[in-house]
Amino acid sequence: MLLSKVALRILYRLYTSNIIGAKHTPEENARRGLPSHEQGNVKAALKNLIKEGLIVAKPTGYGREISLNPKRIVEIRRLIGE
Repeated sequence: MLLSKVALRILYRLYTSNIIGAKHTPEENARRGLPSHEQGNVKAALKNLIKEGLIVAKPTGYGREISLNPKRIVEIRRLIGE
């Protein structure tokens, strides 16, 4: 599986912040810390990560929240080089 640099940075950020399983964060937080020229790629990267099953999305009343899929944490660690 080939992932973009933006997708890998999102995975790394969620992993180092321990956003795994039942601990969620708003989707907008995935954009923080990325350069302004990569902001447009975040939405596509998130969509791809959810489709691949690496990120789990949880709908809420105020937007969508995301977390890493705990069933695939070993694969995520391998992808980010942990």
